[in-house]
Amino acid sequence: MPLTQPRRLSLTVSPEQAGEKVDTLLRRGLGLSGTVIRRVKWLEDGILLDGVRVHTGVRVRSGQVLSVRLTDPARHSGVLPAPGPLDFVYEDEDLLILNKAPGVLCHPGHGHFSDTLGNFILDYYDRMGIPADFHPVHRLDKGTSGLLAVAKHPHAQEILKRQLHTPAFRRVYLAVCDGVPEAEAGVIDAPIGRVPDSLMARRVDPEGQAARTRWQVLRAARGRALVRLELESGRTHQIRVHMAHLGHPLTGDFLYGTEDRSLIARPALHSFQLYLKHPITGEAMKWEAPMPEDMAGLV
Repeated sequence: MPLTQPRRLSLTVSPEQAGEKVDTLLRRGLGLSGTVIRRVKWLEDGILLDGVRVHTGVRVRSGQVLSVRLTDPARHSGVLPAPGPLDFVYEDEDLLILNKAPGVLCHPGHGHFSDTLGNFILDYYDRMGIPADFHPVHRLDKGTSGLLAVAKHPHAQEILKRQLHTPAFRRVYLAVCDGVPEAEAGVIDAPIGRVPDSLMARRVDPEGQAARTRWQVLRAARGRALVRLELESGRTHQIRVHMAHLGHPLTGDFLYGTEDRSLIARPALHSFQLYLKHPITGEAMKWEAPMPEDMAGLV
């Protein structure tokens, strides 16, 4: 299958921009970082002015068209393509939004080199002829289901990562917890740090990193509550640690609560809504993924 055309950004030089250096227009006009510029300027088709390769010190004239390649020339992530299921919610030239299944890791790691979302995405790119590497924006725990954003090139990844933990990039989760909180809603403002001698576990720790989680009880049934949560920070296991700190660990949480596979085979946590600004157009976008059946059955 022939490859799709590399993703490019273009800018027609205005009279006010005439005389500026290419480097200045790439940064101020197209919003590229120095890292992205350094990566592409060595490519034959990396930076073009009226279709001809130029170096970044060239000064431009009004009406000329400056174009830059965004697509990876080669893969450097080290992730190997491997077939696997993907649930697409949205896709364009710059961005993928996926509905992650529970039990799937986002990134390859110890013992998991060919069964993660990264592997599945690169296999999909190969089958579709998309010349891209794996550029994750954020991650979900293995047991967590729901919405996940993945960039298709380094420029989009940089912009979206800058949005993380700002009002431009919002993540709303649904969780089922053991017991019903006394209050209907609240904010957990408790720093999180590592548990000594554990590679995985975290805990509330006054010396840890600042972490805030907003929560609201939506429904209560069978001695459990369905809770809506929104992150104001993005610490490892933040929701799981904070809900356990509140005295209501997530149902099925083997690490911070009580594992009971007769109820659910994972911590009951789902990435329900995702809001972000498109990395190229700046358009405000929103997606929603319904709560899966294993969680719905608990309440």
